[in-house]
Amino acid sequence: MKAPAFAGLRGYVRASLRGGQIETFINATALEQIRIWDVRRLRDGRAECYLTASDYLRLRPLLKKTGCRIHVEQRFGLPFSIVRIRRRKFFAMGGILFLLGLYMLSSLVWSIEVTGNIRISTEEVLKQARQQGIYPFQWTFRLRDPDAVSKAMNMQLKGVSWIGIERNGTRIRIHVVESTLPENKGLVNPRHLVAKTDGIITHIIAERGRPAVRQHSRVKKGDILISGQIGTEELPSTVAAKGEVRGLVWHEYDVAAPLVTKRKVYTGEQKELRYVTAGDRRLQIAGYGGIPFDSYETIVVAKRLQWRQWVLPFGWQTEVLKEAHIISEERSEQEAAAAGLQEARADVLAKNGPDARIHEEKILHQKADNGKVVMKVLFEVEQSIAEELTIVPQAQPDPGAQDEKAAPPQARG
Repeated sequence: MKAPAFAGLRGYVRASLRGGQIETFINATALEQIRIWDVRRLRDGRAECYLTASDYLRLRPLLKKTGCRIHVEQRFGLPFSIVRIRRRKFFAMGGILFLLGLYMLSSLVWSIEVTGNIRISTEEVLKQARQQGIYPFQWTFRLRDPDAVSKAMNMQLKGVSWIGIERNGTRIRIHVVESTLPENKGLVNPRHLVAKTDGIITHIIAERGRPAVRQHSRVKKGDILISGQIGTEELPSTVAAKGEVRGLVWHEYDVAAPLVTKRKVYTGEQKELRYVTAGDRRLQIAGYGGIPFDSYETIVVAKRLQWRQWVLPFGWQTEVLKEAHIISEERSEQEAAAAGLQEARADVLAKNGPDARIHEEKILHQKADNGKVVMKVLFEVEQSIAEELTIVPQAQPDPGAQDEKAAPPQARG
């Protein structure tokens, strides 16, 4: 028989039966409509069953009639829980106070995090948030609508395009999106664009100023490419020359590439050492014994315990010892030369800007000597060759001084 509905609310017991007419007793309970369930025989001749607390009080006539005895082993349900709580008033009061305190602590704002601010200080954002009622130890149910707070802070803070308020439990995050300011272009002094190295002009565009050379012209270091002096002789003026000038430049490289290379290879074998750390001290807790590798590489992973925004001085550290071997590989003279050329190409492009392009390369000399290939290589590179040169204004002669020199001396009386 199954347990009746709402047995937990009404209360029920687990009881043991003793006597010679247990079966007769169980049949009698069925005739009296006393509901018992989960009846089972025990090894010592007793029987065990479950029944509600109200039906338990109706068993006395049946027990006298059959000569059986019943003993309550365990009580379940709400009525018995209430009785136990009444007996332990202080314990129950402590549990209620604990739950109430936990609820109150979880209803407070414990931390405020500001993200996305670069130009605007965090203190200024927190000051405006406090004016809107967002500050540590504030009740969460007293917080205003996040959209209203976001709009108010957006109007108060200068240089902000959007502010988002996000509450996650006892933590509040304030996301700041700063306005993009226009680039502050300061005043530029008049200047020329001159050649920073010798070369042949391949491309010239003057956005401001007067071109002083043409395409395919050969220039030397210091020659004016785009002049900042414009106008006429009667009405001269100076500007900050601006434009793009590219040219072919020659770079000579001495390349040495070894015929035998060495590289590190991991075998896949490793050992882990684990430590508990406190400040600068550490205590090993795992990975005892010697290191079974002759050569290895150590990788250290350290973590600190953190509570909210505070980093505690305690944590753990893991050292992974990976077995590694250095192997030597021989390569032919052609392979070494190709590798050396590749490194030289990468170096010449890195030194001459992202727009540099290699037009041609010539190997002037190559030989194998002392376990390496030695080469002298000439690269023809198209690159930007312009650099700025400030125009220094020339001092103008004083007209008054010239008039004094031109005036004839006066006779003395």
